[in-house]
Amino acid sequence: MNLSQNDWTTKLSSALDAIILDVRTQDECNDGIIPDAILNDIYKGQEFISALDKLDKSKKYFVYCKGGGRSAQACNIMSQLGFENVYNLEGGFMNWKGAVEIP
Repeated sequence: MNLSQNDWTTKLSSALDAIILDVRTQDECNDGIIPDAILNDIYKGQEFISALDKLDKSKKYFVYCKGGGRSAQACNIMSQLGFENVYNLEGGFMNWKGAVEIP
């Protein structure tokens, strides 16, 4: 499900079992991440899928990338793998107005 930053942030703050998933590359993450995000680079192919397989499919996943395209793709993959609640950040990190951590 694609959500605006406002909707994404609101839903994230009310979810007790939320996990933030950053699907960008390590180089992109060096510019900053949304606090508490887990990095799982979608470009790593099978390694990306293997990391997803280790996650709890019943939790809520808030997914983002740089512009929203890769994270939308990641949400589709996650849905196909049985994840029930995946939320894509429209516009991605480059339009993010919230808190940022430097890893």
